[in-house]
Amino acid sequence: MTTMYKTAFAGAAAIALSAGTAAAERWDMPMAYPDSNFHTENAKEFAVCVAEATGGELEIVIHGGGSLFGGADIKRAVQTGQALIGERLLSAHANEDPLFGIDSIPFLASSYEDSKKLWDATRPALEQLLDSQNMVLLYGVPWPPQGLYTKKELNSADDLAGVKFRSYNAATARMAELTGAVPVQIEAAELSQALATGVAESFISSGATGYDSKVWEQLTHWYEVNAWLPYNHILVNKPAWEGLDDAARQALRDCGDQAEARGTAKSEELNDWYKAQMVENGMTVEPAGDQLRADLEAIGATMTEEWLATAGETGEAVIDDYRSM
Repeated sequence: MTTMYKTAFAGAAAIALSAGTAAAERWDMPMAYPDSNFHTENAKEFAVCVAEATGGELEIVIHGGGSLFGGADIKRAVQTGQALIGERLLSAHANEDPLFGIDSIPFLASSYEDSKKLWDATRPALEQLLDSQNMVLLYGVPWPPQGLYTKKELNSADDLAGVKFRSYNAATARMAELTGAVPVQIEAAELSQALATGVAESFISSGATGYDSKVWEQLTHWYEVNAWLPYNHILVNKPAWEGLDDAARQALRDCGDQAEARGTAKSEELNDWYKAQMVENGMTVEPAGDQLRADLEAIGATMTEEWLATAGETGEAVIDDYRSM
């Protein structure tokens, strides 16, 4: 091949590559949890699925660990189009609307089976609410059941009085108040530092959070209370969604359905594994004693009534639907 033809060939290839790149659409997807977390790993598989299903026309780039937007900012980023897709624990926004916090009502749904029923009952109303906020709900994946982390033995809720209690949503803050603990708002990415510096001394969360944050370096006990199974929700900016063709939207739906099923199965699979890892690293992992459980369930009953009082007809209808399943 002569130099002239080599030059022409290289130029044509560059133009073709440039055209292909321009045709591909890139969506950045911020996530609050580290790359090693099962939610983030699941999202990466989702992104691969979307790329394959759209023939590379839609690329989703995962940004874990709050590296693009902190957890508290992800919903707003998707809502305003700063990010076109993102993952958020919507219960952290229950101050906007009680419906966002329904999956964090203590002991309303404390098993994978019941959390799935609650998700199915809630989803239509949640989709409508998010639509009014310029977003599309794509899929959701539950965390493992929530347990209570402490640096001392607990025999009753009174033992939490005065303890600095990490909160991540309205439900955890209210639970802290009702036990006499002191709520401190801390996002997941900041938890390890907060524990190390004494800003937080206790919290309620899944085994996944404990494992990700290596809580055994500061805390000693994890009590299985199975208080609730909060969902992480994948949200899409509504104008971006509407700007896709039908095939691309269907690809997102199909890959989202797969991610929801895969992520839920992984959550359940890892539940016992996380507990084993905490034991291996020296923590005491055990069910809550009778008095502690009775205290927490009484708090849960109070919080359920409080939620229903603020959630209105929509909330009551969702709870009625859930309880009828």
